[in-house]
Amino acid sequence: MLNKIPNRKAICDTLLEEAAKDRNIVVLCSDSRGSASMAPFFEKYPEQSVETGIAEQNLVSIAAGLAKCGKKPYAFSPASFISTRSYEQCKIDAAYSDTNTKLVGISGGISYGALGMSHHSAQDIAALSAIPNMRVYLPSDRFQTAKLIRALLKDDKPAYIRVGRNPVEDIYTEDSCPFEMDRATVLRKGGDVALIACGEMVRPALDAAAILEAKDIHTAVLDMFCVKPLDTEAVIRAASGAQVVLTAEEHSPFGGLGSMVSQVVSENCPRFVQNIALPDAPVITGTSQQVFDYYGMNAEGIAHSAEKLLEKASRA
Repeated sequence: MLNKIPNRKAICDTLLEEAAKDRNIVVLCSDSRGSASMAPFFEKYPEQSVETGIAEQNLVSIAAGLAKCGKKPYAFSPASFISTRSYEQCKIDAAYSDTNTKLVGISGGISYGALGMSHHSAQDIAALSAIPNMRVYLPSDRFQTAKLIRALLKDDKPAYIRVGRNPVEDIYTEDSCPFEMDRATVLRKGGDVALIACGEMVRPALDAAAILEAKDIHTAVLDMFCVKPLDTEAVIRAASGAQVVLTAEEHSPFGGLGSMVSQVVSENCPRFVQNIALPDAPVITGTSQQVFDYYGMNAEGIAHSAEKLLEKASRA
């Protein structure tokens, strides 16, 4: 049965459960409680909920102020807005002030589909990762999302969490979801191709590995949910044991996971590296899957790119 629970609902369910034990948890929304799936939290814990309206800068600043008062704020807003409209507040109030502010970018990437470039967030990984003291996470499914939120509740450092709008196919199960904070999860091992993906690209990367395996191309798959801090040791191990490296991300080709992995690989174990990402242009109109299919960001497209990169490496 296909999963029908989006990662944003997994966050709400987790915070609802934890808030019953911790009154310091506070949820803030910028007129986005419906989009964030946080309406149940507002209904159950109105005294631990703050609605700022469409005022993303205020959202982040208020969250940072609450953190300075000992609260554990989770600020929700569309990823396209929280990563741009409130960029200075993310930089100064959250990161530079070192506040326990957790920023949740909902409907990340091209989740909003037909609403177009104004609502797409293809720059947020690069933008938030460039801020000193800011961590960036893209969980791949609902089970990993829940584990990440529980782990973040145990620390007092700022972080940005990006999730998509729609349900994604499960990668893990409730009983089998290996998780170590800031450590990539190795989903498959292989000596031909190292596939490193984050967020919603992990599922098609895993499916691409199965396609390649049927062709006797052995592929390692890393779920790099921790984009910053990047698990450089895992990247080096995977790249050193493979002929080529591919990254996959729902992001611009600049400054994201692909750029970070390329830097690590070039400095430590040079290999051919290719980044599978959105184009440097407004994307076509369509659902997430239609966009991924069009740009070769589905399982078949990733597998085809891996084969072509292996051919290129063999000719070098």
